[in-house]
Amino acid sequence: MKAVKFIVCLLFGLMFINAGSDKFLHYMPMPELPAELLKVGEAFMSITWLMPLVGSIEILGGVLFIIPKTRALGAIVILPVLVGIILHNMTYMPSGLGIAGILFLIELWVIFDNREKYKTLLT
Repeated sequence: MKAVKFIVCLLFGLMFINAGSDKFLHYMPMPELPAELLKVGEAFMSITWLMPLVGSIEILGGVLFIIPKTRALGAIVILPVLVGIILHNMTYMPSGLGIAGILFLIELWVIFDNREKYKTLLT
């Protein structure tokens, strides 16, 4: 079970490292987007600090998520980004909800698995 958990967390972390790196290096091709989504993208790009911040958080959270000792912290770091991904897919791209939902379930699993570490934050 430990090996399965590590592989799942490794893949999860690598997906976020890849997504964060793309925000800096722009190596993944952009699909054709509807006009409404282009407006949203232009609005995000007009805030010059936003994409580097999100990319940095994705890379940091992905690295923390891969390392078993820091996985609980990585799950908390990635959570706001993942909520944004879910909301974006619900609003603009429902076709992406499948993979976003799987990532969210992995996130919830890791948070639940590390619930003892979070108790000190809540008391």
